[in-house]
Amino acid sequence: MKRSERVVCLVNYFLNSPYERIQLSYFTNQYSASKSSISEDLDIVNDMFIYEGIGELKRVSGASGGVIYQPVFSKENNEAFIQSLCEKLADPARILPGGYLYMSDLLGDPEIVKKIGRAFVSVFSGIKIDAVVTVETKGIPLAYAVASYLNVPVVIIRRDPKVTEGSSVSINYVSGSSRRIQTMVLSKRNLKENLNVCIIDDFMKAGGTITGMVDLLKEFKAKVVAIGVLAEAEDEEDERVIKSYTSLINVKNVDAELKEITVNQGSIYQTS
Repeated sequence: MKRSERVVCLVNYFLNSPYERIQLSYFTNQYSASKSSISEDLDIVNDMFIYEGIGELKRVSGASGGVIYQPVFSKENNEAFIQSLCEKLADPARILPGGYLYMSDLLGDPEIVKKIGRAFVSVFSGIKIDAVVTVETKGIPLAYAVASYLNVPVVIIRRDPKVTEGSSVSINYVSGSSRRIQTMVLSKRNLKENLNVCIIDDFMKAGGTITGMVDLLKEFKAKVVAIGVLAEAEDEEDERVIKSYTSLINVKNVDAELKEITVNQGSIYQTS
């Protein structure tokens, strides 16, 4: 193989295998090249990943070492994307009763969902995450987008028990916005105990649903190390029960009668 051909193959491999540790010997055998040649190839790939703002290659020394692709995307690219989302969501025609926004068309767009996943992963990249958890709702595609970059499984909490899921754990919780008692169910086979998990949701008002998810995950001795929300609604009447989270979009001043709304970037890059 020529160097240019090897570089193309390496880029394709890493983009499809994030956070997977691979030894240099794999590439030397695969492409019939010396370790020094592969090492130089990796330097080229790493430089371009950093230049393009799509991550970097981490070298791990030692007998069990190798190289790992860490997908971290540039702040500038993420902010430009979030701003475009804000402009789309600021359309008054998207306002639904109760201060919600119509987002199904955006969550059905694979390219948009992919970029949402990139934005979250850029914030969570330094955190050890074993699984991405979401509830049975529109947040499912977002959870898969995040999990694909972290290379971890997705766990879906359901509203009702399923016979095909086997034995499960269920809790009742109070919805933060509607103040109604609802139920969450998670199969015992879906999540091992003592894992670090990341919660992903599409929309949050008071945060009652996420609080319920946190309580349910405690039954599995899971540690919630990150919470990501696509859009949060700011309402003076609803006291936020979740304090530590990352949101991409902040929605406030929603007036369904006057068809007025304010949409800005969320807490993703806010410093304490």
